[in-house]
Amino acid sequence: MSAYDRPSGPPTATQDSAFLRACRREPVPHTPVWFMRQAGRSLPEYRKVREGISMLDSCMRPDLVTEITLQPVRRHGVDAAIYFSDIVVPLKAIGLDLDIRPGVGPVVERPVRTRADLERLRPLEAGDVSYVTEAVRLLVAELGATPLIGFAGAPFTLASYLVEGGPSKNHEHTKAMMYGDPQLWADLLDRLAGITSTFLRVQIEAGASAVQLFDSWAGALRPEDYRRSVLPASKKVFDAVEGLGVPRIHFGVGTGELLGAMSEAGADVVGADWRVRLDEAALRIGPGKAVQGNLDPAVLFAPREAVADQADQVLEAAADLDGHIFNLGHGVLPATDPDALTRLVAHVHERTAKS
Repeated sequence: MSAYDRPSGPPTATQDSAFLRACRREPVPHTPVWFMRQAGRSLPEYRKVREGISMLDSCMRPDLVTEITLQPVRRHGVDAAIYFSDIVVPLKAIGLDLDIRPGVGPVVERPVRTRADLERLRPLEAGDVSYVTEAVRLLVAELGATPLIGFAGAPFTLASYLVEGGPSKNHEHTKAMMYGDPQLWADLLDRLAGITSTFLRVQIEAGASAVQLFDSWAGALRPEDYRRSVLPASKKVFDAVEGLGVPRIHFGVGTGELLGAMSEAGADVVGADWRVRLDEAALRIGPGKAVQGNLDPAVLFAPREAVADQADQVLEAAADLDGHIFNLGHGVLPATDPDALTRLVAHVHERTAKS
């Protein structure tokens, strides 16, 4: 029995998809493609359905989540859908006072700075996010053979938002806690690991075919700090869903120096941003892992011939790898021309098609 088989899992057609085969480092009919933030602001149909609806409210409406998640699959022909949500949804679900402000991002009304603040972080229960279960089930029914990727924010990135009170360039309060009160920091990340594990488990049990743990801010850390103060919590998350039979993906931004340590957290697939060639990234990640990435999102603003050339360079760097999933080195930028993404999918499929 394959490590990814599960009696109640997706149908065989989904398991045979190019995306899941690549995750398992098996032969593929073509290199699979999906894009982080493929569902969102770059699509006019997304902007239309979101009119007058806040980000958090849209994440809690199964009908809207389903429509938004399906939009890039219909338009671009990508090989996987990514569940439309936000990394702070599970924190909102446990009662934290936060909001996602347009042009700013997640903002926390009362930052977590003391041990007493930890008490506001109760465990997440499946019933807290019943709308997620409903949306995933709706999506699996609509997607058919196309896999659905569930996702969550990694403990470090969630902790940074909570401690800083919002997005931060320097993470000064975060690092002050990490260095100055390592026990409080460890307890905070441990609680967040539990919340994140439940959030991923809910998505998997509802039918998601894979999950990605997104550590947006981990690149702000030195390797030794990551290993000591972050890796244990990320590993706890991956360990918690290890037996659920789906591939686990780990991705962070600016994490070229951390790829080896991130690989140790337990994912089956490790993503690299555009700053490291994929062949070099694979060496840092180590054997036994598929690799995801890594076209610079800004390349999509170049003329189509230049986009094709840059994509070919990514494919060339990945040519000898066991298991490659083509993606951007970060998310789709809001002003990206959707047609450029559609052309890119077709190009990668055509270039890598096996006769």
